[in-house]
Formats: sequence, structure tokens, C-alpha cells
Amino acid sequence: MPLVKTAAIVLHSRKWGDADRIVTFYTMRFGKLRGVARGARRLKSRLGGMIEPFTLCQLDLFEKPGDSLYRISQVTIDEPFSRFRDDLTLMTAAGRMVNLVNAVMAEGDTEPRVFDMLASGLRMLLDSRDAAWTTLLFQIRLLGMTGFRPQTEQCATCGQVRQGPLPQFSPLAGGMVCERCASRQPFRCTVLSRGSVAFLHQALQIQPALLSRLHAAGQVRAEVESVIESYVTVVAGRRLPPVDFLTGGGSA
Repeated sequence: MPLVKTAAIVLHSRKWGDADRIVTFYTMRFGKLRGVARGARRLKSRLGGMIEPFTLCQLDLFEKPGDSLYRISQVTIDEPFSRFRDDLTLMTAAGRMVNLVNAVMAEGDTEPRVFDMLASGLRMLLDSRDAAWTTLLFQIRLLGMTGFRPQTEQCATCGQVRQGPLPQFSPLAGGMVCERCASRQPFRCTVLSRGSVAFLHQALQIQPALLSRLHAAGQVRAEVESVIESYVTVVAGRRLPPVDFLTGGGSA
């Protein structure tokens, strides 16, 4: 069994058997993967405290041919992000970030930019005065980076550039739709103000380093939060709970 090493962020952890845990990571070198931490639930285990959700770490893994589960042999913590576990607001925000990465990235689909973006997003939360807003911007950028970019420039269904006097967002279509296509959607679309459409477009185009400078309030913020929540639900195939993985119960 070859030994592999990689930087990783813990996305999810659940009980397995009598004393083990199966841990889902997003890694720099291999994308999303799952590993078995043998004996991690025993009181004297070295691994137990090192595979908490959100932890940024260095992994030593053994890869077994024909098995999708790696064997976790060693973990070295770089950043524990322990503040998230002591603050419900931060925990909820960080939970949404890792849940979205877990939902949109397939196992083995390597994308170092996603790893860097998640690590950066978690760090930004520590300094943020508005965790919900920081998380919203993260979601918009991640959707744009991973092939789920909301369409803001033309109708997501027919391609028409002019969308009519009342811009409408269809989560099922993946973005803005013209009035004619909106009437054909199986579910009701959300009417957006021009300001909300402009904000979405800017958030998808702006350089990542400048993203934190974007601000919105009142109607624009409410509308953008609503459509991103509904779109994420469609992309993920389910409504994402903010924190569904901290003590993951049950056995495999």
C-alpha cells in the first residue's frame, strides 16, 4: 500500500464500527476523498482530536488498490479553527462552506483552487463582522468556479440577452430567464431588482482578492440571499443543513 501525503481540510466525520471514524476531506492533491481513522473514538486515540470538522491539516494516507477508502496513518494540524466550535454563528457559517464543497465536488475530482478558496474562506470568517455575508459571497464564487455559475448576462434557457422589464431568477434553469421562459418553468421564479442582478454579475466577475469589498443591504441583500439559497438547494439536490456533521452518528 503506497503512502501519500497531502494538505487537507476536514469536511465531515461519522462513526464507523465500534471505535473508528470515516472522515471526508477536501485535499490539495487528490480533491475529495474519504479515509478510515482506526480507533479514533477511543479515549487514548491520537487521531480523535485531529479530525474535527474544519481542521486544516497535513495527512499521511495509505492507498489500497481497489478500495475507495484510504487508511489514515498520521495527521498534523496546521490550523484547527477551534473558534468555530465555540461560536454558533461561526459554526453555522463554516458548516455551510464545507457542506457546499462536499455537495458539489465529486470524489477524486482534483481542483486546487477549491482547496485554496475553502481555506481562505474559513480564515476570512475569523475576521468577519458579518459571517452570513462572508458565507454568501463564498457560495457565489464557489458556484462560479465549479461549473455551476449562475447565468446573469442572458436567459439561461433560450439565450436571449434582453430579459424584459422584470428580471427573474430560475433555480432550475440556473440563472436569469426571460419573461417567456419564466412562464414555462415548473416552479415559480423569483423577480429580482436590477440592483440584485448587477450585484450577482459583479460578484461573479470581480477578482477574488477584492471580493470582501462588495457590500449590499436591504432589498438587494435579501433577494440575493434568497436566490442563492434556492439555487444551492437545486445544485446540491437537497437543502443543505448548516451543521449536519459535527458528531455524525450511526454506523456504516
